[in-house]
Amino acid sequence: MALITLRKNLYRVSDFQMHRALAALKNQPLNHVHKVVKERLCPWLCSRQPEPFGVRFHHAHCKKFHSKNGNDLHPLGGPVFFQVSDCDRLEQNVKNEESQMFYKRLSNLTSSEEVLSFISTMETLPDTMAAGALQRICEVEKKDGDQGLPKEILENSIFQALCFQFEKEPSQLSNTSLVTALQALILLHVDPQSSLLLNLVAECQNRLRKGGMEVRNLCILGESLITLHSSGCVTLELIINQLQGEKLETFTPEDIVALYRILQACTEKVDEHQTFLNKINNFSLSIVSNLSPKLISQMLTALVFLDQSQAFPLIIKLGKYVVRHVPHFTNEELRRVLEAFIYFGHHDTFFTKALEHRVAAVCLTLDPEVVCRVMEYCSRELILSKPILNAVAETFVCQTEKFSPRQISALMEPFGKLNYLPPNASALFRKLENVLFTHFNYFPPKSLLKLLHSCSLNECHPVNFLAKIFKPLFLQRLQGKESHLDTLSRAQLTQLFLASVLECPFYKGPKLLPKYQVKSFLTPCCSLETPVDSQLYRYVKIGLTNLLGARLYFAPKVLTPYCYTIDVEIKLDEEGFVLPSTANEDIHKRIALCIDGPKRFCSNSKHLLGKEAIKQRHLQLLGYQVVQIPYHEIGMLKSRRELVEYLQRKLFSQNTVHWLQE
Repeated sequence: MALITLRKNLYRVSDFQMHRALAALKNQPLNHVHKVVKERLCPWLCSRQPEPFGVRFHHAHCKKFHSKNGNDLHPLGGPVFFQVSDCDRLEQNVKNEESQMFYKRLSNLTSSEEVLSFISTMETLPDTMAAGALQRICEVEKKDGDQGLPKEILENSIFQALCFQFEKEPSQLSNTSLVTALQALILLHVDPQSSLLLNLVAECQNRLRKGGMEVRNLCILGESLITLHSSGCVTLELIINQLQGEKLETFTPEDIVALYRILQACTEKVDEHQTFLNKINNFSLSIVSNLSPKLISQMLTALVFLDQSQAFPLIIKLGKYVVRHVPHFTNEELRRVLEAFIYFGHHDTFFTKALEHRVAAVCLTLDPEVVCRVMEYCSRELILSKPILNAVAETFVCQTEKFSPRQISALMEPFGKLNYLPPNASALFRKLENVLFTHFNYFPPKSLLKLLHSCSLNECHPVNFLAKIFKPLFLQRLQGKESHLDTLSRAQLTQLFLASVLECPFYKGPKLLPKYQVKSFLTPCCSLETPVDSQLYRYVKIGLTNLLGARLYFAPKVLTPYCYTIDVEIKLDEEGFVLPSTANEDIHKRIALCIDGPKRFCSNSKHLLGKEAIKQRHLQLLGYQVVQIPYHEIGMLKSRRELVEYLQRKLFSQNTVHWLQE
């Protein structure tokens, strides 16, 4: 009698079930009873080893049955060995055809009940077919989600018989049958502490120590142990060491990805395996075109966990093939791809276009976490994709309730960062305001601050919530257990306060205390300004020196009392004459030159980022004459003379220019 534990349920395969089955058939004709017993209570597992052998199984339901693998037991107990003959080869061909027919029919079955019913009609079931049946049960059950087996399957006598034989005779299984059965049972959420799984794992470890397992079986075993969270890195290291001795050319694409995943499970030893990883990375370039969407997403995820930034040729090639798979990725696979691209800083126009088509078509059905990753990808890579942003805005308006506070913050931040308002901006921010009114305290403090700051970048000032975030209670929550508030949070608070003063004069609520304010928005680690492009600045400086006659008439990188740093400041008196940069009196106008390099714009566009737009807006409100010198205009100039003429047009009227030339 065997005790099998399956997802916290105990089932005994005993003679009692045999009597129940017979009792149910007592009124049936004898030949019918014999037929049913033969069909339903026959041995479900017959071993098939590479060498001839004989084996008997005692089924809990049944009398003794013998295997039919070509070597029936000798009456004296020893195996009989036959010479290879034409008859043997013919018999083997017949068996191969039967095996092919079995797997073909198995693949057409669409439910566990159909699989079990099918195998119950077979007189004998070799171990490879039994393992294949378990694998098919796993496949059809996984289609309905990552759930365990339903109770009716667990209580099915055919399924119990399969499990019983795998549990009691693991040493008789072929390597392939052993690892396939283990993988299927693990994915079906069989109790890891059941004697069934413990016996299979122990047998796998025993064979692993002996060596000689094939590459495919080593890979399946490694992935199964990872899923089972069994044996830690010790057994996985043994698998890795054995795989290192194999030629990568013999690995299938599935094996290569499995190898990455096994190495991923041992990240603490990644330095020890880096030479092997370099070899795998180089070889993987040759198989990328053969990878399925699932395998591509798994490989990219492993590269992230293993921090393989140096494998950039592989990442670029994977990115190229990702494009054609974008319509076919599942939500989970797409999320993993986006996370990898974000991690490695990879993006290209073709992928963005494919992503736009996918998001625009199915955004309403995308998982909220995937939507957030799409927005994070656009935000990190500064991609102003109007189709994506518009689709996400529409999704938020229509399905606000499916997003958590953290997800709402992640979803809304890119609109401010990229300085973009979608066509339904009024409905979008009305929805956001309603959510904040009802769930304000559910938002993590830092996420909430980022969200409100992002709104301010877009001139959608969160006036109704400024009083709450400037209060000491919220600031204490924001600080948490740290001894002081981090610089980025203080800078965001300061800019929100400055926006309330300059752009919301009607706001009469609490002010931000000076101790929470910063002196400059331009800081090394977490700046709210983009530093001036040094090469572009040097070029403009030459033109200004020629135009104004001397270097003393303009000042670079001037920090204003309002936290902003001006790239170049020029002072004018009341009559429009240029004053030395050191002058502190008779200043009538200040010109702020914004020398905007590529990093101040969205990727591959002439659209200013939100933090640069709010800076120029605030400088104008503070009385500066803001003059923008964008890199794409400077790049069109072909000589120094053209540069000087360009700066004349930008800075001064014709009369003033005439005075300067004299």
